[in-house]
Amino acid sequence: MLAVGAAGALVVIVGAVMLAPSGDEPAKATPPPAATPTPAPSTEAPAPELPVGVECQGADCAGQNPDEMGCGGDYARTVSTAQVGGARVEVRYSEVCSAAWARLTEAGVGDTVTITGGAAADDQNGAVAVTEAYTPMVAVKKAADAKACATLTSGTEGCTA
Repeated sequence: MLAVGAAGALVVIVGAVMLAPSGDEPAKATPPPAATPTPAPSTEAPAPELPVGVECQGADCAGQNPDEMGCGGDYARTVSTAQVGGARVEVRYSEVCSAAWARLTEAGVGDTVTITGGAAADDQNGAVAVTEAYTPMVAVKKAADAKACATLTSGTEGCTA
């Protein structure tokens, strides 16, 4: 029985030697999985979708022509008016564009119109070439932030409330 036990042990030892790596071949390392970068979450709110034909909103409208940017027409309303001599000055406001501009009608050549609005808005001016003029837009958060003023060639001045 001792011989059978010794033979069994010999088979186990030979099997282990045969299955063990020889040392002549380098061990094959498996590469680590590639890291996929995770995009940082955006802190910006997505830009609001503007109606077809509207080209700007808020600060992007400042200094722009309201008709060319699609802010006039159906998207505008008159929010305040004042009579200045024989002319009429109006604040026009577009909620879609978050912008306002001044319009001067029944005016004379050389009369001027100005709009101001918002804390950081620059004045925008328009000069009458025929009988009507309007200014480029100023960005405003609400219609009440805008004020339009007219100066006629006669020296008469007036503003919307």
